[in-house]
Amino acid sequence: MKLPIYLDNHATTPVDPRVLDAMMPYLTTAFGNSGSRSHVFGWEAEAAVDEARHQVASAMNAADKDVIFTSGATESNNLAIFGVARAYSQKGDHIVTGKTEHHAVIDVCRTLEKEGFRVTYLDPDPTGRISAESVTEALTDRTVLVTLMLANNEIGTVHPIAEIGGVCRARGILFHTDAVQGFAKIPFDVESMKVDLASVSGHKIYAPKGVGALYVRGRNPRVRLAPLFVGGGQERGLRSGTLNVPGIAALGKASHIGLSERDEEASRLRALRARLLDGISGALPGVTLNGAPLPAIEPDGGLSPGEPEHRLPGNLNLSFAGVEGEALLMGMKDVAVSSGSACTSASLQPSHVLKAVGVDDDLAHASIRFGLGRFTTAEEIDFAVAATTAAVRRLRELSPMLSARIAGPVDRA
Repeated sequence: MKLPIYLDNHATTPVDPRVLDAMMPYLTTAFGNSGSRSHVFGWEAEAAVDEARHQVASAMNAADKDVIFTSGATESNNLAIFGVARAYSQKGDHIVTGKTEHHAVIDVCRTLEKEGFRVTYLDPDPTGRISAESVTEALTDRTVLVTLMLANNEIGTVHPIAEIGGVCRARGILFHTDAVQGFAKIPFDVESMKVDLASVSGHKIYAPKGVGALYVRGRNPRVRLAPLFVGGGQERGLRSGTLNVPGIAALGKASHIGLSERDEEASRLRALRARLLDGISGALPGVTLNGAPLPAIEPDGGLSPGEPEHRLPGNLNLSFAGVEGEALLMGMKDVAVSSGSACTSASLQPSHVLKAVGVDDDLAHASIRFGLGRFTTAEEIDFAVAATTAAVRRLRELSPMLSARIAGPVDRA
């Protein structure tokens, strides 16, 4: 086992060697501009983009032409939300979203509020889910967009996307999902789930940083967007700019691998996650599981028959009573984890996601997000259990009066 070990795969993932192999030709010999139609270098680049577009589309059951390549999730979310709001402003001025969304969604909505739009921020239930019923109650005759993530980046909770999509479709309201954390990891089908726009990012699925995509439904209904960038007309005029061919080829390959290996990988990660939770909770009192309950699994990590799963297979978010999260992170030598979203890791404020699901400030500050991934091993999990347990015990010893009040098994609710 090589130290340090990496358990922060929700923040970013290492590039899969197979993905690196797929992109290397477009960094070296096949370096053409995909917009150059007069020579073989451009043709090779264009062919790579077309293949990647098909691979990304196939991973979500979309039409190839409805996939627009971007620089990543933040741009995709911005293009979707700003694009719909401004293109449909004559029809309505109301948007529905959730309090547990990533800041790449929440901050866009706050900006639109300054422009005169009205935004409803829905409360999740204690597990982090937002129901189709709560979405229905929030809709008005002026609602033009509902934007809710597929799976939460901090607590891993999966929303009932198909039910929410059905509500929106029945009302003629566009539905966007930030699918970044769940894409190519859990089942996601834009047709059966009635999703109109979906954001994905390469570096969450073992491709490089700096490349992503936005699914924009082309028919039934056809979605109109006001572009963020103009000049060149690439990507149906919705995202002008020379295409990042190496990154796009990598995103395509990563999407293909994710889809083809998704179920097997999910089972393996569930088994490792159970090993991690059982190891920590068996050694420490005062541990709380944040987010959706873990499903019952078979020994190989497969779901038990009829057992629902409302959580990403590789996610485990725990709060440790009697410790401070930042001190715990520093005390867990050689284990790379986080206390929340990587985009807000420098903030001293408690996680807005944990606050939204009712976690008090002390426990929110004492939370750790473990993100298991494709290259995580059982040996690494055992090391993480030992490191976490030792660090928590050491910190609790510094507050003996508080530690004396901590007792009981892990709260799995």
